[in-house]
Amino acid sequence: MAAPTSFFTQRPSMPLVLFYGFLFTLWIAGGASRAEVYGQIVVRLAAIGALIACALFVDLRGPIRIRPIGWLLVAVALLAVVQLAPLPPLVWQALPGRALLAGAAMDGPQPWRPISMTPGATMNALASLIVPLATLVLVSVLKPGERRILPSAILVMIVASTLLGLLQLSGASFNNPFINDTPGQMSSSFANRNHFALLLALGCLLIPAWVFSDRQHARVRAAVGVGLALLFLLMILAAGSRAGMLLGALALALALLVAQGPIRRALRRAPRWAFPGLLALVVVLVSAFVLISIAADRASSVQRLFDVDPGQDMRHRALPTIWSMTTTYFPFGSGLGGFDPLFRVHEPMALLKPTYFNHAHNDVVEVILDAGLPALILLVLAVAWWCRASARVWVGGSGADAMLPKIGSAMLLLIGLASGFDYPARTPMIMALIVVAAVWLDTDATRAAD
Repeated sequence: MAAPTSFFTQRPSMPLVLFYGFLFTLWIAGGASRAEVYGQIVVRLAAIGALIACALFVDLRGPIRIRPIGWLLVAVALLAVVQLAPLPPLVWQALPGRALLAGAAMDGPQPWRPISMTPGATMNALASLIVPLATLVLVSVLKPGERRILPSAILVMIVASTLLGLLQLSGASFNNPFINDTPGQMSSSFANRNHFALLLALGCLLIPAWVFSDRQHARVRAAVGVGLALLFLLMILAAGSRAGMLLGALALALALLVAQGPIRRALRRAPRWAFPGLLALVVVLVSAFVLISIAADRASSVQRLFDVDPGQDMRHRALPTIWSMTTTYFPFGSGLGGFDPLFRVHEPMALLKPTYFNHAHNDVVEVILDAGLPALILLVLAVAWWCRASARVWVGGSGADAMLPKIGSAMLLLIGLASGFDYPARTPMIMALIVVAAVWLDTDATRAAD
């Protein structure tokens, strides 16, 4: 792997400066998924500004490879546009589940309506794609050397989020005006502690890229990296995210798998037991710190794991209703982004409570509910691409240049698993990280850039 561009020794290009600024904006205001929070306005204006700056000041004459993540963005945008196109009454009334809308205007002529039953929410979903689009453009126009320091830049942002979470853990109270955070909950710059836990797990994956990007200081960085991994895992325990515990453990295992090649090369002159012994030491250290955290009553995630009855969890109780909604509106869907108002229509009396159920907490099911068969096809194509590309880098890639594609594959895996019981990909921050991870996984694009 070529030596990465330093943060300080070389003058950064305009795209890199724009990426840093955009990343900072996402850290400040990109941690919420709700449409009405101020953060959505801030990050979308920042994305538009970055695209305008690229158009005015960056040489875009060279070929910009956009596939496959770019084509997926185009397909999702077209799907949203199709859902917003007005249809004559005879057409939209024939769609599944539209009897409620038809009954709203029985005394007069039926108006033209789109496929989406919640066009405002679908318009918001379409507008949200500006964030991954800006991320894709910024990453695509970076120089190869600058692209290699992206893991370090993102890791710095995750460390900053961790420090913010530590302040919350210490009792400091502050209100982020850009997100709908919950007072007293340790979620850093996110509105949801599960999304913060996912970010910490992604940080564990990025540590090997930072450690081995500087061979001269690899030993010092390795010690710091172990400390960061322990800090991230302990913060996941303290955050109270049950899903985060699974993601953190899996992230640590994947990080060791990613780093095993460089570690073996560094220990090639050491005894054979050195590498297994090092792994055992890491496991012992992590286990010891986890047990200490539990004994000190700081592991909120473990407490919630035993305190919450799965049968009484709203996610579990609402699942039959959500499945019924999905079959009702299939194959055309009810409209992207419209889960909240649609669930209120179908919500049974037994599930009524003072708070509202904003998402299905299973993005795979919710996306199929929102967009039907077209969304299912896009999901299958995306998973098929991930499987093919991941097999290529994990089986065929063994050199130092395979580290970033492997990290990208692992990041997408963690985000996909997290989306099975939550909705992290609906936050601008995680949207941007999905794009970055997909670019890393696209080894053909990496080779073309190099």
